[in-house]
Amino acid sequence: MLFREVVRLLEAEVLNGSDQMGKEVFSACASDMMSDVLAFAHDDVSLLMTGLLNQQVIRTAEMKDILCVCFVRDKRPDAAIIKLAEEKEIIIMRTAYRMYEACGLLYAGGLGMKEGGA
Repeated sequence: MLFREVVRLLEAEVLNGSDQMGKEVFSACASDMMSDVLAFAHDDVSLLMTGLLNQQVIRTAEMKDILCVCFVRDKRPDAAIIKLAEEKEIIIMRTAYRMYEACGLLYAGGLGMKEGGA
């Protein structure tokens, strides 16, 4: 799945990194606890979904080599978060969907399903 498909499925607004929509999303994780992201996110995670609005989200994404952060529940990051994400070349988007719904939409859209899987 490409990031442009994530944008379509989540009806997301891209806040920075619109030139990177052709990059591939390998898997996603969702959490408001960055300690859980650091401890449990797999190495191939490309997308972090969260409702937590602070710079620690971007720093966590950078540490885990996550390409994109999607803020859920219609959260809008401030200019400092967006600027930091731009510096770290991390895509930022937002969606009105709640985290559970956003995860379900991505899963139903094929993210997380392996080739040949049911």
